[in-house]
Amino acid sequence: MRPTDDDTGLFRELVRTGLNNMFLSLERLAGGLITAVMALFSLAVIGAVLLASLAGVGLLLLPAALRLLRAVADRERHRLSRWGWSAPSPPPATDRATVSGALRALVGDVQVRRDLCWLVCHSTLGFLTGVLGVLLPVIAVRDATFPLWWRLLPPDTAGASIGVPVHDWYTAAAVGLLGVAWAAIAFGAEPALARLQAWPGHRLLGPHSRAVLYERITELTATRAAALRSHTTELRRIERSLHDGAQSRLVAVIIQVGAARRVLRTDPARVDAALERAQAAAEDALAELRGLVRGILPPILESHDLEGALGALAAGCSVPCTVEVGDVAPLASSIEATVYFTVAEAVTNVTRHSGARRARVRVVREGDTLYVHVHDDGRGGAAEHAGSGLTGIRRRVEAHDGSLTVHSPEGGPTDVRAELPCGS
Repeated sequence: MRPTDDDTGLFRELVRTGLNNMFLSLERLAGGLITAVMALFSLAVIGAVLLASLAGVGLLLLPAALRLLRAVADRERHRLSRWGWSAPSPPPATDRATVSGALRALVGDVQVRRDLCWLVCHSTLGFLTGVLGVLLPVIAVRDATFPLWWRLLPPDTAGASIGVPVHDWYTAAAVGLLGVAWAAIAFGAEPALARLQAWPGHRLLGPHSRAVLYERITELTATRAAALRSHTTELRRIERSLHDGAQSRLVAVIIQVGAARRVLRTDPARVDAALERAQAAAEDALAELRGLVRGILPPILESHDLEGALGALAAGCSVPCTVEVGDVAPLASSIEATVYFTVAEAVTNVTRHSGARRARVRVVREGDTLYVHVHDDGRGGAAEHAGSGLTGIRRRVEAHDGSLTVHSPEGGPTDVRAELPCGS
């Protein structure tokens, strides 16, 4: 059965992908070999300093040894980050500049101990895998091309990479086949060697689980406090709106109805005008209550989807405003409300303050994160402390573990970006 064009194309794609992975892995192994040599040197220095510290003469060099450890570990973190792994460097510790601070860090700092464990692993395992990964392609090329130049060597020195002597063409051809076998081994082994070399860094150079948990608890404590402050502020706003707005208008309705009853007894001809004034006051009170309800949860989100609600906001903008909403899938009502109020505040600022000619709203979902971007080409200068309402929006966003970024230099443009976790 003859192979089809599709089979040939698939085979070529597999070979191309395999070669690409092999060369990328070779690059990673070579870079890891460099950091392994640095780690081996650092391990020798730190070991000498620790041994000298037992006698008391190396204590003064202990802060410098920890700085060297940190520099080599950060170099490996930077190298690994180029290949898709991300771990921020620990914050600099200023207390390690003294001998006592360095001793405390060596004994009590979990990350220092993890860096030391990585140093031992990478200076041994990383060095061996790096050397093997770099030598395999060299040996493969050397043996595969051996039949082309073996006659140029002195008879007593010609041989394969594994030490087999070569004295005739048959043996030279066998060495060439051996080179092909080495190439096949390198083709399959290089990615595995690169992963093995990077494994200690992935395990040890990232933040410790306790540190991650502590940071997460601190972040959640801050966002919870911000959410409670925002909730309290919202309750006070509702209370003020009810007291100063709807309540006073309802009192006016009661007064107008009482006046209409008195007019009905004394001057029935004027009762129609009195009732009209009472009706007008009742309609004002109803409008006040509706506005208050819209400030709590926009009713338009109940009757329309998110794209329709944002389109209504864009239609009310004083400048041409386009709305692009991707496939965001079903969202929690609190997330939709936060997106709505974020866009509403940004569009309001465009109308009142920006002097822009056009604006754009874009909402997309990538994985479990919802991205909201509002852009205008106005004069810029938007700031949270200027009473623009962005502080309240930030509290809403951070209450959902999200983040808000406002970039609005003088002269424009203005970009308001929000990221909201929206996973189930």
